Amino acid sequence: MELGLKDKVALVAASSKGLGYGVAKALAANGAKVSLCSRSADDVAAAAETIAADYGAETLATACDVRVAAEIEAWVEKTASAWGAIDCLLVNAGGPPAMTLSEASDDDFQAAFELTLLSSFRMIRMTVPHMGAGGSILTVTSSSIREPSPRLGLSTVMRAGVAGLVKTLADELAGDGIRLNNLIPGRIDTDRVAQLDAVTSEKTGISLDEVKARAIANIPLGRYGTIDDFGRAGAFLLSPAASYITGATLRVDGGAMRSI
Repeated sequence: MELGLKDKVALVAASSKGLGYGVAKALAANGAKVSLCSRSADDVAAAAETIAADYGAETLATACDVRVAAEIEAWVEKTASAWGAIDCLLVNAGGPPAMTLSEASDDDFQAAFELTLLSSFRMIRMTVPHMGAGGSILTVTSSSIREPSPRLGLSTVMRAGVAGLVKTLADELAGDGIRLNNLIPGRIDTDRVAQLDAVTSEKTGISLDEVKARAIANIPLGRYGTIDDFGRAGAFLLSPAASYITGATLRVDGGAMRSI
């Protein structure tokens, strides 16, 4: 299937590795021009160079902390200046630390808000003026918006807010021809999931191998996902091939979630 991404301009946040990198690769493989950002200038430059070499794609690399409004604005404006209108945006950021809400302080809550919810609003608000009809926005969210997970209370609260933001803006921006959707990762083999597995191992006294084996036992497809599994789903939802999908949430979880 032709996704219609050739020469489309895509912003992909938190894309030096993990889920964002998977989506950036899939977009580039389908002909998009990809603007990557990450807090680490060295890491994002290396990721952009690798994608350009592997797929012959045009790429930009920008150091950007999505908790800082001025840095988001600079990334968006740099991309628009280089390539003109922006067609796609992947909203993404690292997750809040694992803890129960009972353990969280006001500072923890504020930090999670700025990292997850406020950054999403800012990325969308600053990108939309550069989008025309056919524009597409996708947020990377979490299974915890449907099935809250132990010790991920901050993520659950903030990402549920992101889901509400997306559903609201999907209605508001539909008249402009701009689509917004959510993408839920399951157990995708990333540094973030490895970190969460390590926390579970430490808290329960169960070996890391056993933690992973127990998680896999609850996944009908019998494995952790790859960033390429996730990236292909993201590229599809961002593409013109998904032109009649908006306000939706897609799970990429191997069937792990039990909610309907």
